[in-house]
Amino acid sequence: MASRSCANFLDLASGSLLDIPHTPRPLPRVMTVPGIISDLDGYGSNDGDSDVCHERKIIVANMLPLHAQRDKVTAKWCFSLDEDALLLHLKDGFSPETEVIYVGSLKVEIDASEQEEVAQKLLEDFNCVPTFLPHDLHKKFYHGFCKQQLWPLFHYMLPMCPDHGDRFDRVLWQAYVSANKIFADKVREVINPDDDYVWVQDYHLMVLPTFLRKRFHRVKLGFFLHSPFPSSEIYRTLPVRDEILRGLLNCDLIGFQTFDYARHFLSCCSRMLGLDYESKRGHIGLDYSGRTVYIKILPVGVHMGRLESVLNLHSTSAKIKEIQKQFEGKKLILGVDDMDIFKGISLKFLAVEQLLQQHPELQGKLVLVQIVNPARSTGKDVQEAKRETYLTAERINETYGSPNYEPVILIDRPVARYEKSAYYAVAECCIVNAVRDGMNLVPYKYIVCRQGTPHMDKETGMNLVSPPTSMLVVSEFIGCSPSLSGAIRVNPWDTDAVAEALNLAITMPNSEKQLRHEKHYRYVSSHDVAYWARSFMHDLDRACKDHYSKRCWGIGLGLGFRVVSLSPSFRKLSIDHIVSTYKRTTRRAIFLDYDGTVVPQSSIIKSPSPEVISVLSTLCSDPKNTVFIVSGRGRSSLSEWLAPCERLGIAAEHGYFMRWNESTKWESCNLAADLDWKKVVEPVMRLYTETTDGSNIEIKESALVWHHQDADPDFGSCQAKELMDHLENVLANEPAVVKRGQHIVEVKPQGVSKGLVAEKVLSTMVNDGKPPDFVMCIGDDRSDEDMFEGIFRTISSPSLSMSPEIFACTVGQKPSKAKYYLDDTTDVVRLLQGLATASNPKPRYIAQIQVSFESSI
Repeated sequence: MASRSCANFLDLASGSLLDIPHTPRPLPRVMTVPGIISDLDGYGSNDGDSDVCHERKIIVANMLPLHAQRDKVTAKWCFSLDEDALLLHLKDGFSPETEVIYVGSLKVEIDASEQEEVAQKLLEDFNCVPTFLPHDLHKKFYHGFCKQQLWPLFHYMLPMCPDHGDRFDRVLWQAYVSANKIFADKVREVINPDDDYVWVQDYHLMVLPTFLRKRFHRVKLGFFLHSPFPSSEIYRTLPVRDEILRGLLNCDLIGFQTFDYARHFLSCCSRMLGLDYESKRGHIGLDYSGRTVYIKILPVGVHMGRLESVLNLHSTSAKIKEIQKQFEGKKLILGVDDMDIFKGISLKFLAVEQLLQQHPELQGKLVLVQIVNPARSTGKDVQEAKRETYLTAERINETYGSPNYEPVILIDRPVARYEKSAYYAVAECCIVNAVRDGMNLVPYKYIVCRQGTPHMDKETGMNLVSPPTSMLVVSEFIGCSPSLSGAIRVNPWDTDAVAEALNLAITMPNSEKQLRHEKHYRYVSSHDVAYWARSFMHDLDRACKDHYSKRCWGIGLGLGFRVVSLSPSFRKLSIDHIVSTYKRTTRRAIFLDYDGTVVPQSSIIKSPSPEVISVLSTLCSDPKNTVFIVSGRGRSSLSEWLAPCERLGIAAEHGYFMRWNESTKWESCNLAADLDWKKVVEPVMRLYTETTDGSNIEIKESALVWHHQDADPDFGSCQAKELMDHLENVLANEPAVVKRGQHIVEVKPQGVSKGLVAEKVLSTMVNDGKPPDFVMCIGDDRSDEDMFEGIFRTISSPSLSMSPEIFACTVGQKPSKAKYYLDDTTDVVRLLQGLATASNPKPRYIAQIQVSFESSI
C-alpha cells in the first residue's frame, strides 16, 4: 500500500483525530510594567501590542522547572521552583534586566476545572505558562512517540524486529504533532513577536518551530538538541524524517552538543533536502530559501554555584566522613547513571569483573559504587536492563566478595543531592560508560566536587595536605567526551580496554592526576551553564540581525511550510507588467539560458518541447527582437535541437562559440585559442571518475566538465573540492580557470563567460545605432549570474544616452543579482508565450469572430 502523506497535520489538534479540549481562556500577554492590556486575545495581531520595557526570553521545554504537590489541609495545589533544573540555571547567562518566561508541562495532571486558576497562579508567581495536555495525548506524545520511537532512534537503535524497539506508529506521530501545536499556541499567547526571543529545548518539540514560523514569519527562534543526533543512515529510516528536518530548519539557530551530532544533521539536510552548508566567518550556515540557518556546537555546562553550595552543607561533610570511614583503605570508583539500556551499566560491571580477574591484588581493595537514578521511561527494555544489572552485580559479588567486602555496591533508590556530592568528592575515579548519550554532566559534577570548597576542606580535612586530584574514564560515545581531553576515553563495548583504563586510572601517579584535574577544572568552571546560555543567545541575536532587512513570505503546506526571505527589491516577475513594457519598446534584446530555464533540469529528454520551439520561433521572427540562447552545452547539440528557429542566436559553451542566426558562421572566442591544457586536465578528471562511483566526464570543444550529481552527496562533494585543488595546482600557469557549479567541476578557457556574450550582443546593437530599450535575461545557474552582471555593467556605460528597461530574472526563489524571479520552467515558458502573443497579435476582426463563435457554443 502506498504511504500516506504526513505533511498536513497543521490543523490536527483541532481535527477529529484526537479529542483535545480547549484551554479555558487564552492567557493575557505578559507585561513587565503596569498598564492596560487592550487585546487579551493571544491569537491577535502580529504587531507586539504589549508595552514592554525589558528584553524577554521565552524558554519552551517539555517540563516546567517546578515541583507540584497538593496541600493536605486546603487541597490546593502548591508549587515551588526546582532548584536543580537546567532551565532555571540558564537564567544566569542573561542580564539581570532580562525577563524569562517558561512554557511547558507540569509533572502532575491538573483537573480541567482547576486549570485556569493554576495557569494564572503560575504566570503571576513563577512566570510559567503551563501546557495542559490531556492524559491520553500526553501518554501518546511523551511515553509513545518521544520515548518509544525518537529516543531509541536518536540513540542508534532500530526496530529491526518487534522484540527490538517499537515500529513507527502514525497515531503516536499525530499525537506528537498535536502536542507540539498546543505548546506553540501557548507561546503565541504570551509572545511579543517583534521583540522576544524564543528558545526551544530538545527533541520533544522539533516541529514546534514550524507552527511558530507559520504564524510569525520573523520570530527570533532558537533550538537546542540535548540528545544525540544520529547519522543519516539511521535517521533516514524515520518515515517522518523530512517533516522533522524542516521543523528544525524553521529556526534561526540550531544548537548541538558536539560536532559529530551537528555533522550528522548537516549530512541529513544534504542527502534528504539537497541543502548545502558552508562556514561563514567561523559560523556554519545553511541556506534555506534565502534564510541562513546557523549551526552552533557547544556542550552544556554545570551550575558551579549550585554544586558548591551543596558541598558547603553540613550534611554533605558528614556524609563524606561516613563514606571515608566505610571505604577506608579501599580504592573507590563511582558510577552515576539513569537506568536505561544506553548507559552501559552492565558493561561497566563486566569491566570491573575483568579487572578483578586480571589483577588479583585488587580483590578486597577495589569497590565500584553504582548509583542508579530512576528510569525516565518504562517498558520491557528498561526492565531487562535492570534485571541484567542486578544479575551481573550479584555474580561478581558472589565470585570476588567476602562477608565484609562487596566489589560492586548498587544503590538503586532516590539519592539526595548532598549524598551524591559526597560520593563524588570521595571517589578516586569516576566512570561513565554509556554506549550513546547526548551530553552527560556526571563527569563535570565529579570534577567540581573533587575540587571541593574551602569550607568543605576545612570540615572534612580533604585537600589540605595535597592539591585535589581526579580521574575520569569516559565513553567516546558521550557528548562531554571531546571537552575532557585529560580523561581516559574508552570504547564501552571493549571490556578489556575499559578494565585496563580503570587500572590505569587508579594506579596513575598523583602528580599526573593533579595535572589532569587542573586542566579539567579550568574548562568546567569557565564553561558553565551560564556561559552556554549566554553564548547561545549571543549567536541567536546575531542570526536574527537581518530579519527586517528582507522581504518574507510563507510557502508550502502542512509541516512542509517554510519562509522565503529575500531582498526587498526581489519580486516575482509579473507577465502583465513585462508584456506592457514589451509592447511600448522597439529594440529588444532577449537572453535565455537553456537547462533549467526553457528545459527542466530534471528532465531526461533534453531537447526542447514543441511549445518552446514555437514560442522561440515567434519571438525571433519579430524584427524588433534580438534573441539568444546562452548555454554551457556544446554547439552541435544546440544547433540540432534549435534548428527550426532560424533567426535565433546561439552562444554555446558559455560563449566560446557564438552565432547570430542559422545563416551566419560560428565565431570562436579570440581570448582562448590555446587549448593544450585539456591534455593535462582530462587524465586528472579520469582519475577522480574512476574513484568516484556515479561521476562522469563531459568533453566539450572548449571545456571539460566533471559531473557528480549521481555520486554519494558527501563523497561527491569531498571529491569535487579535492579535484578543484588538484586542477588549480596543475593549471597554475595555463590560460584556463576551474569553476565549481551545482554538482559539477568545470575547466574552461580564461576570460570566457556568459557575461561576455551579453556584453558583446548589447555593444554590437549600440554600435549599429540601435541601442536596446528593452533587455530581458532569464537563467537559473551560477553562470547566469555573470550574464546578469554583464548586462548591468554594459547598460551603465556612458555610451548609452538612455537606460533601457531591464528584466533580469532568475528561476527559483533564491539569492541572486537579478531583481526578479520565476518559480520554474513552466513559468518561463508561460512568460515567453505572453511576449510571443504580444509580438504577433491576431487581426482584430479574426479575434471578434473567434469570441462570437465561442459565445455561441
